[in-house]
Amino acid sequence: LAPLVLLVVLPAQAATWVLDQEASSVFFQYKYGSDPYEGEFSNIEATFNIDPMSPESCDFQVTIPVGDIKLDSPEALDYLLDYELFDVDQWPTATFKAEACRLQSVSSFVADGTLTIRDQTNSLRFPFDLSIDTTEGNLRFHLTSEVTIKRLEYGVGQGYWMSTAEIPNEIVIKIDVYAKPE
Repeated sequence: LAPLVLLVVLPAQAATWVLDQEASSVFFQYKYGSDPYEGEFSNIEATFNIDPMSPESCDFQVTIPVGDIKLDSPEALDYLLDYELFDVDQWPTATFKAEACRLQSVSSFVADGTLTIRDQTNSLRFPFDLSIDTTEGNLRFHLTSEVTIKRLEYGVGQGYWMSTAEIPNEIVIKIDVYAKPE
């Protein structure tokens, strides 16, 4: 039913949507030792070009200003931004780009793309759920996802931080974003 609703509600051709920063959140979760931590990526810029009649031709362009990470601990934030982890002085942004999507089920899709963090670019299979709603009479889409990446594949962990004894390699990213027509 949801794909039919998408077809009725969305324009009959590709539409470009932009991220609604105020309504959206992207969190990352990691552990330091046995203690869980959560941070938030903020000020993300993203455009999503989706043709409901041909979802395989989607185009996602996402830019994440790594220096705008929010954490409760200023000390932990300093470590994350330092040259042995994100090295924001040299690589201030991370990017995700996808040029193909597949319908998995009624409202579930997978985008095949690339994630670049620091100077490392790797393929990323990005599963997501997509729904359409209206707010104050305006269309918007709601995209949710949870993916796990391995930080060392992206160079996030040099020197002392290359060890997974204190910070495991797996980082969970939780996405709950809204976008509105451009």
